[in-house]
Amino acid sequence: MSRIGKKQITIPGGVNATLEGNILSIVGPKGTLSTELVSDVNLEISDNEINVIPKDLGKRSRSMWGLTRTLVSNLIVGVTDGYKKTLEIQGVGYRAQVQGNILQLALGFSHDVKYEIPKEVTINCVKPTEITVEGINKQLVGQTAAEIRRYRPPEPYKGKGVRYQGEFVFRKEGKKK
Repeated sequence: MSRIGKKQITIPGGVNATLEGNILSIVGPKGTLSTELVSDVNLEISDNEINVIPKDLGKRSRSMWGLTRTLVSNLIVGVTDGYKKTLEIQGVGYRAQVQGNILQLALGFSHDVKYEIPKEVTINCVKPTEITVEGINKQLVGQTAAEIRRYRPPEPYKGKGVRYQGEFVFRKEGKKK
């Protein structure tokens, strides 16, 4: 039995959930999200609750049970609150700025890195060394933040690079003389 899958998902006020075939659409104050459900689970939508029920107790159905429940929960949180990831840039001369739909990063290369911002995501640079990635799709926000971080991940000797806010970077000791 899936402990996560058994939990009911409450639908907050102002959020509408509709199921057409195997496509679930969630409409909320921040926008609309939809997902295609796997055939191994069923969804029951009542007044203000969603229940995920496996079709049988096979291995795949039990695996998809908790996953589907979490994906549906992420959709509801996305259309009500949204998701946000903050990146910090550390290093002398490292900075970021947004110009239109391009994020321009100076990360110590011979040229500036230009990252095209996806339409569903908003990126703000409050400070030149802080990047905020926001959106309603959890997967897309995380993927965008990971792509930005991949240009210059934090290195273990001086800690220079792009890191998530609050991320611990294990520091190595340099050469001994």
